[in-house]
Amino acid sequence: MKKVLIIASHFPPSNLAAIHRSRLFAQHLPSFGWEPVILTVHEDYYEEELDWSIVKLLPPGLRVEKVKAFRVTKPRTIGDIGLRGFFQMLSRAVHLVKTEKFDFLYITIPSFYLALLGRLVHLRTGIPYGIDYIDPWVHQFPGTQKKFSRHWWSTKFAKWLEPFAVKKASLITGVAEGYYDGVGERNPHLRSAAFFGAMPYGGEIEDHHKVSQFDLHPYVFEKKKDKIQLVYAGAMWRDTFPVVDKVLQSVAENPELFKNVEFHFIGTGKTPNDPNGYNVRPMAEKWNLWNKNVFEYPKRIPYLDVLIHLQAATGVLIIGSTQPHYTPSKVYQAVLSAKPILAVLHSASTANHVIEHSNAGLVLRFDGEPDLDKVRKTFSAKYAEYASFLNNWNKDIVKHSMLQEYSAQNVTQKLAELLDAAYDKAVDRVPKNMPA
Repeated sequence: MKKVLIIASHFPPSNLAAIHRSRLFAQHLPSFGWEPVILTVHEDYYEEELDWSIVKLLPPGLRVEKVKAFRVTKPRTIGDIGLRGFFQMLSRAVHLVKTEKFDFLYITIPSFYLALLGRLVHLRTGIPYGIDYIDPWVHQFPGTQKKFSRHWWSTKFAKWLEPFAVKKASLITGVAEGYYDGVGERNPHLRSAAFFGAMPYGGEIEDHHKVSQFDLHPYVFEKKKDKIQLVYAGAMWRDTFPVVDKVLQSVAENPELFKNVEFHFIGTGKTPNDPNGYNVRPMAEKWNLWNKNVFEYPKRIPYLDVLIHLQAATGVLIIGSTQPHYTPSKVYQAVLSAKPILAVLHSASTANHVIEHSNAGLVLRFDGEPDLDKVRKTFSAKYAEYASFLNNWNKDIVKHSMLQEYSAQNVTQKLAELLDAAYDKAVDRVPKNMPA
């Protein structure tokens, strides 16, 4: 069995969404001939509250190497954990590769600075490496245009650092093609030197089964038989705000249609730990919906608690971004919750296919920022269609073949095939089974 060292800035007991990427890969890689070892920063140096319940979901015997990091200073000058733990992870990675037989190095980003570790460890040891884009590294986002702002500098650094990081990469992957398609354009030599592959987060049905083993109950809202309660659970990005605002405007313009509907936004705050870091509340107050139709619990809640709240809900609300590349990771856990989904997504999002072709729910598609008013004009009609969908809902209509296609196991199988091909090419062997 070949051995892969996976570097991730956060890992359980972190409660950040990105930890499920490396967690689920580590769970299923041994089935496809790869033994994973995780290298991460010790949880003592995380800024977010810890979620020890996720540790119970880790595969038995998984080896996790943890390093120290520099503490966050006051005032907070450097918060990025990839920077605070960079030299410690570099030192440990080089030591592990030199003293043990590792066949591949695989780095999940963000933290984006960790991408540099691949090239640096490769220079010192010769090990082939790959980078997994959980988020795009070089992209435009609000605030980038303001010269010398933090966002402006972030974009500049990304453009300067990415070519160094990917120069000798053997593998480039991402949650969807849009997350990394610009990498090949900016670094054309990679098209022949490296393998590329898109792999969604994937869903883990066993997580939902294990919820019943714990004594968990919903606490963010009380289940009401006379209300349709839709739950949006998880972080909310800046490019999602204008979409949410148009959704709420549509709700405000059609009060009779939504009189028995509650929208519960959970874990959507400005920071994971702040119970008062409201993002949705100001928009809800603007449209006079706060504590009538719209409720927000800003603080991040544990992963298993999210699943229990999805089970208690009438349905799942998913609101995407104005950015075409954005594919919400929450889609897969929503499908597996067996609750009908109402989604508002960019037309280019790969999540549309997952929801619609699995019969798991309905999607309102729009074409980015120029098309935002379509959300306002059509959300109420889409909800009326969804209400009818709810009345006829039966979880057995969900196509389980689609669920299998997007399962964590199937997604990890594709990663294993890409690792095999990239490893073979890196050691001057012809790939035996080159993935499509």
